[in-house]
Amino acid sequence: MDIDVLRKKISTFRGKSGRVRITDEQLYMEILSVWEQWTGTTKDFYKSVGVSKSGMAGIIGKAKRMRREGHFPVESFKEIKVAGAEPVASSLGACIAPITMKWEKGRVIRFNQVSQLVDFLNIMENKKAA
Repeated sequence: MDIDVLRKKISTFRGKSGRVRITDEQLYMEILSVWEQWTGTTKDFYKSVGVSKSGMAGIIGKAKRMRREGHFPVESFKEIKVAGAEPVASSLGACIAPITMKWEKGRVIRFNQVSQLVDFLNIMENKKAA
């Protein structure tokens, strides 16, 4: 989504005092999606959508809470293939990775190499810190 379009959508929920009060769940999902894909600094993101740091923190926090509680539809599964990684095959022909990790909501993530698991955990840690 274009950041200018998102800014205009957010501005429709701005009151006379300048405070943003979003009532549309779809907009929460769009804001969270754009924020997760943002590659610049958080300060630049706040400026580009025209909302203060504290206001956006509340909006993003509520959007994350809504996603955890299942308000947003589950995104389709995206398989990620690592170049050069050879899957280990069992005698039944099914792919078995040496590292299996149970994730939230019963999801299972499999890694063929320890370095892949470490990279994944570093990425998740950086997302939580941001």
